[in-house]
Parts: sequence; structure tokens; C-alpha cells
Amino acid sequence: MAVSVHETETKYDATAGVVLPSLAALPGVAASQGPQEQQLDAEYYDTEDLRLLRAGITLRRRRGGSDEGWHLKLPVGPEAPDSREEIRLPLDQAAPPRELADLVRARTRGAPLALVATIATTRQVTTLVSAGGESLAELADDRVTALIAPDHQPAAQWREIEVELTGGGSELLTAADKVLRRAGLRRSARSAKLERVLSARLERQTRQRLVSPPELDSSSTAGDVVRAYLSAQVEALLAVDPKVRRSQPDSVHQIRVATRRLRSTLRSFGAVVNRAGTEHLASELQWLGSILGEARDAEVQAARLDQHVQQTDIEQLLGPVQSRIQAYSGKTRANSLAAVAAALKSARYEALLDELDRLIADPPAGDEACIPAGKALPVAAFRSYRKTRRRMRSALRASAGRERDAALHQARKGAKQTRYVAEAVSPVLGMEAAQLARRMKKLQSVLGDHQDTVVGRQISRKLGVAAHLAGESAFSYGLFYGRDACTGERLQQRAVKVWKKASRARHRGWMAQRSG
Repeated sequence: MAVSVHETETKYDATAGVVLPSLAALPGVAASQGPQEQQLDAEYYDTEDLRLLRAGITLRRRRGGSDEGWHLKLPVGPEAPDSREEIRLPLDQAAPPRELADLVRARTRGAPLALVATIATTRQVTTLVSAGGESLAELADDRVTALIAPDHQPAAQWREIEVELTGGGSELLTAADKVLRRAGLRRSARSAKLERVLSARLERQTRQRLVSPPELDSSSTAGDVVRAYLSAQVEALLAVDPKVRRSQPDSVHQIRVATRRLRSTLRSFGAVVNRAGTEHLASELQWLGSILGEARDAEVQAARLDQHVQQTDIEQLLGPVQSRIQAYSGKTRANSLAAVAAALKSARYEALLDELDRLIADPPAGDEACIPAGKALPVAAFRSYRKTRRRMRSALRASAGRERDAALHQARKGAKQTRYVAEAVSPVLGMEAAQLARRMKKLQSVLGDHQDTVVGRQISRKLGVAAHLAGESAFSYGLFYGRDACTGERLQQRAVKVWKKASRARHRGWMAQRSG
């Protein structure tokens, strides 16, 4: 059974002769214990072209220390550069465990994981403790020797210092950083020892692939701007993939958003990235998005049904309402998550990822790909906004009931697409585009809540019919239905107000002027 831990640490380069200062006087620290010596021997695994390391991921089999075993380290995200999620398994297997290999399959695509380096570390650990004797952080003084596989070629020997939180907060790391810097240490540019060992090989691999995109501004080509946005969404999808495979909270929502942004971008910027050349990819993204959408909808509606129960007086819950809801929600969510798991394990999904790689490496250029972004992109933003405007006007003219519900759902899709377009262009078009994105997000949110009430009414009716046929009271489900109907009416009114504010002429002038 895998164990997951969240680690936050800072690393420092240190010369052999540097003397470490005491950290026992840091805020909240009552004493230090140690040092205690540990001998750590680790074998690191990756693909031949270092796909894991290039993604900030390491997979190792380590002997020694209190946590020996297989360790898969995954980045938490750009918002927490000093943090990693470490997934641990026992040492039992000599080869990389299938459970861990599957978690990084979106990166490896089935390429074999082989030994790339062995690293031996002699570690002196000093533990910083609170007045109550609780461990707050560990200061590790490492003397490292590395060999490069497969021929065990000697690499570097070096010394590095790590400060890892074990119970303290980020303020402790900040205070430790000041003390260590004053002592002459400098923050390491590398987050993993393996980066130092394979730096030359890693640099060669990076040169053979797309290098970091240039700084973007309004004089950049439209193709470069759209490509950068697509690249960010592909990376977001790949980064959250392991979380989805482990059924982490909100992970389905995150990967669904990345998928939708990718498809929306291909549709919205068909004159920049040739639409004919991405039709198949857009179709495959739609396939993945529909599977993810069912799982996300099941998650949302399960929470809404639970909220209905919580908001209803016990006297009005007639019959086995909770058990029927739990059975329905449990089955629906299990089936939808099983479908997601099957999709992520499929050859079709891996082919989709390969196609995304090819898109980023060499996007098919449309007629406007080489036009300056400041000229081409406002046109795309205005086209998308105009579509949303048409859909909102249609919705407001539609007859109340199913016709308007359906029209508002289409308007929501339009708002979402316009939001993504504005997000894509805002790095070069600035505050006005970012404001458009925020206004469309607000409209999308209100219309999304409205659509949830539409689906909620359908589910309440379905549950009520099932209860009636089973000889139970359907009263409570009718109550839920009515509550959603009232909420839906209020949200429609709210959507009108949000749209009127978002569609004011002064908000769209920048698109009309530049696109004109």
C-alpha cells in the first residue's frame, strides 16, 4: 500500500570547509538534537531521454534512513516550488513497482524505466524541536558521491545542505534561510540531486526539444502566443494526471479544465493554428472531455444532493431518502471514475498525448500565425465575444422552460470559450483582456450554477419516480425539485445582470478598435 507524504524543503550548495551555524535559536525552536549519521544509498530510474527528470519528477529505490523504500517525487506546482509530494512503497521489488510506473505513464508513454544513476549520501541530521519536544524541522548535512549508469562512470562529489519541515511552518524555513545565507551558503539551483549528476545529459536532451518560448509582447507573432498557451495547458494536463489516477480531490476538475482549454483554443484560433490540421486532435479532446465531464458532474450532483438533505427538516425527509441518494450517488460516481481510469490507461489516451506533443513541437500554421499578436488576437477575441453575445440574446428571447434552459447552457459554453480566449491573449494584450476573462468567468459561473439546477431537477425527478415505483414517498424529491426550480429562476435573473454589466460598450472597445 502506497503512502503519500508532503515534503517542503530548501537546498543549499556548500563547500567542503564551510561551518554550519546553529539553528537552535530560530523562532519556535527550543533545542536541537543530534547530529545523527545516516548512510543512504539510492538507485534512480528514468527513461533513456530523461522524461521524468525533465518534468521535475524523480523515482528512486533508497536503502538506509527512516524512510527507506521506493520513492516517487512529484512537483506540487509552481505555487509551491519548494514542495514535493512523495509517494512511498516498500523495498520489496528490485524493479520499479507497477503502481508507481503507472502514475507517471503520461510522461513515459510506456518507455522502459532503467537505472540512470546511483547516489551514495553520508548524512548528518540535526533535528530542531519545540518546547514540547515535537520535531519542527531537520537540518541535513550531506556528503554525496554519484555514479552514472549503466557503466557506473564516476560523476561528481559534493556537499549540500537541506532544511526540511517536519512540523514547523514556512516562517521557520524563511528564518533558517536568512541564517544560512549569512553563513555563506547559497540556494541550490537544483531541486534534486539527480539534476546535478545528469546535468550534461539533461542539457543535451533539452537542446533537442522545444526550448523555453521567448518573452511575449504585442509584437510577438500570434502563433507564438497561442503556442505558449497551448503548451501551458498541455503541461497542466500532464501535471495533474497522476492525481487523477490516485483519485485526489478536485483532480478530475483540473484535468477537465485543461482539456477544455486546449480544445477551445484550437477552435477559437483556427486562423492561427490551422483548424483542418487539428480536427482529429480536437475530436479526441472532446472524447476525453466528455468522460471527464461525466465524472465531474457526478461529483457536483452528489454534493448538491447531500446539501439538499442537510437543508431539509428531518420531518420532511419521508422514506429512506438518504440511503437512496447514497446508493445513487455512489454508483454514479464509481461508474464515472471507472470510466476515467479506463480512459487514462487506454492506448487512445496515450495517442492523444503524443498528438499534443507534436502540436506543441510543430503547430500547423494558419493564415494569421505570423501576424503580430497585437493585430491578430483582438480579432479572435472579438469573434468569440460576438458568438457569446448572440447566444445570450437568443437565450433571453427563448420561451421559459426547457428552451431557455438549453439556450442558457449554450450561452455558458460561449462565455467559457471567450474566457479562455481572453486568458490566452492577456499576456500580450494586457489588463483589458484579463478583465474580459474575469467578466466571462463570472458569467460562466452563474450560468454553470443554473445548469446544475437543471440537471439537479432531472435527477430529483428520476429518484422520485424510482421511489414511487418502489412504494416509497416521493415527497422529498419533489421538494428538492422545487428548490432547484426556484434557485434556477434566481440564477437566470442574476445572469441577466451579470451579462448587462459585462457587455457594456466600454468593456469591448479594445477589441472593436484593434479588430477594425
